[in-house]
Parts: sequence; structure tokens; C-alpha cells
Amino acid sequence: MKRTIILLLDSFGIGGAEDACRFRDVTPEGRPFNDDGANTLGNIAAFCAAGLAEEGRSGPLKLPNLNRLGLGLAARASWGGCYPEGFDPDVVPEGAYGFAAEVSTGKDTSSGHWEMMGAPVTFRWGYFRKKTDSFPPELLEAFIKEAKLPGVLGNCQASGTEIIARLGEEHIRTGKPIVYTSADSVFQIAAHEEHFGLKRLYEICQIARKLVDDYNIARVIARPFVGESPETFRRTANRHDYSVEPPAETVLDRMKAAGGEVVSVGKIRDIFAGRGITKAYKGADIPDLFDATLKAVEELESEGIVFTNFVNFDADYGHRRNISGYAKALEYFDARLPEMLERLKEEDMLIITADHGCDPTWWGTDHTREHIPVLIYGPSIRPMDVGRRHTFADIGQTIASHHGLKPLLCGKSFYDEIVKKR
Repeated sequence: MKRTIILLLDSFGIGGAEDACRFRDVTPEGRPFNDDGANTLGNIAAFCAAGLAEEGRSGPLKLPNLNRLGLGLAARASWGGCYPEGFDPDVVPEGAYGFAAEVSTGKDTSSGHWEMMGAPVTFRWGYFRKKTDSFPPELLEAFIKEAKLPGVLGNCQASGTEIIARLGEEHIRTGKPIVYTSADSVFQIAAHEEHFGLKRLYEICQIARKLVDDYNIARVIARPFVGESPETFRRTANRHDYSVEPPAETVLDRMKAAGGEVVSVGKIRDIFAGRGITKAYKGADIPDLFDATLKAVEELESEGIVFTNFVNFDADYGHRRNISGYAKALEYFDARLPEMLERLKEEDMLIITADHGCDPTWWGTDHTREHIPVLIYGPSIRPMDVGRRHTFADIGQTIASHHGLKPLLCGKSFYDEIVKKR
């Protein structure tokens, strides 16, 4: 019985994307910039080593377990010879390691996940580019009419926590949902779980999903929250993404069709529009998601895949440009990693990776175009450098090889290289 466990640290880029300079934006103050030089891991490590990311933590970034799986070596290769500050450069790797570049046109969540599972995005998503008055008037008019709403609040690019703090009380008072977007291809709707109602929020999101299809938008996201004041408002684990389906068959589809299990933890099910998923677990934060992943692995007693997205790295720290928070979250994940390693069985394959970058030291609040780590570990996996992978889809193709599934349309498997010969 073979199992694959994927731990995806949402936004944990390791720098160096060759096309980063093509991804441009402008700060609210009007300063133009691009992603050339963004490096989520490298810049967090540098800030920590310099004592500039204190706020409850001190000293260099400490990720000894990820480092022994090859993270430092992968990062050094990704950005051209510099080892992450604070890491032990003399580590002897215990797993296969490398990095991957993205071929999809965007640096968004959907593109990264889909490409990794074998379905790159070769078309252009639609976006709502304007910082204010972001949505076309005709779209909002149709949404308000079809959803029978008294109006909407927001209509801008914003941080989800900031806009809830700013407009949450007015939302409760007026019954108008908060609509906002980001640099991603998204239409987001925030509403109070109790005053507005979770079911009602989901209903209007389904209406919005149909309307934004004409704009080629990847996801409509329900952002429920609770609390009674800006100080107590908090988002809940009942987030739901209404996504379009991947453009091609993925390794998740292949696994399900072959009779295996595909277990989603976190927002994976939503990202794939439910396709290829057989069971799902939720989690509000990194501890919850780690606990749910351990439970999913313990309960998976047949051939299958457990796929976890640790969204908080991106949502709580990357987009909020919280360097210290990101560092502490990484150290927490690293400290818990041995719990996962000790549960692996002889034919299990653990993959630790990401979907894009979101450098908290960088300009703006958007994702950053970066390489992702490719760390693979298991009792049957031999330590080695798998080098630069030319597409995230090499990961999905390797998973297909591990389970004896039909090859995907995109990607090159490196499974035969890393598996120990019997």
C-alpha cells in the first residue's frame, strides 16, 4: 500500500524565479516595482539574522528539521549559491531535494496548485486591477439585484482582516456584504456568520460565481467572520472558495478514478472545485491543520493521497507583510515535523512544497513570483539532489509514478531516480 502526503506551505517561495521581473505592480504611493529580488525564505532568514524581525522571537531563523530534509541546499541552488542565514550549511540531507519553476501564466493559488498536480494554466486569468472602485458597475448592479441585497460595501483591493475591521460594524448595521479583491483573480465577499448568516453568505457567493464567469475570474471566496467590534472581529474556518475547475485531468482525478483515496485538508477541495477529492478535513490555523493532517494520515489505510494546504503562511503573514509572524509560524511547523516523519510507513512518500511566494519583506501585499521547494522524504526515498525542475508538474508526474498511475499530460517524473533500489 503506497501513500503520498503533500504538505504545501502556502506562499513559501525560495526565490530566484527567472521571469520575476515580468510581474509588475505599483504601491499605493505610486512607486512601481516588480518581483525581481523577492525571496520569501531568504529575506525572512536575513531579517531574523539581523535582529529586524523580533516581536516575540529572537535570533536566526531556526528550521533544523526542514534543513535536514534539504531545504537549505534547495534554497542555495535556487538563488545562486547563498545558503539561508542561520541554517547549518554542513547538514547531511536525509531526503531528496530540489526546486521548481512555474510555467503557468499567473502566480496565483489556483495556477500553482493545478500545475503541481499536472494541469498548468496557459491562459490569462481576468483580474480587477483598480485599487478602488475595483468592480465594474454593471457587475455590482447585477450582483445586488440577483442576490436581493440592499447594496455592498468595500469595492476595492484590500487585506481581508483590515477591511473587516474597517467596515464590519457598518456591515452589521446595514446588512450590506463587504466585497473586495486583491492582485489575485478573485471576487471576495465577507459577511458576519450570525448577523448575516453563513448559509446566506454561501448563497450570494454562488450567485457571484455565475456572474464573474464572464470576466474569467478564478475564484469567488466566502469570508465569514464573527465578533462585535473591530477589536474582536475574526475570520472563521468556514471560508469557502468557489473555483472554476482545473483545465485538464490531474493526478488527483487519476487517483480517485483508480479507486484510491484523495484526502483534502484545508482549502484543497475548494481549489480543485471538489474534483478528484474523496474526503475533506477543515482547520482554522496551522496547529489545527497539522492536527487534521496527522489524523488523515492515521485514518488512511488504503492507497491514496493526503494533500494539505497551510493557508495561514500566506493569508496571515505573507499578505500582511508580517515577517516575524511568518518566521514564528515556520519554526512552529518545523518543530512539529518529526510527528509526521515518525508516522511514515515503508512505502509512504512525503512531499513538502509551496504554490508561489509571498515575500513579507517585499513591496506591496501581493504574491511574489518565485521558485518553490521540492523536498521528498520516506523510508524508500534516497537522499539526492533532483535539481531544478522546469515545471511544478514534475511533482504530480512523480506522484503518478509512485502509485503506478497513467502519466499526466505535463511534467517529467523523477521517481525512478529517488526511490531506493531493492
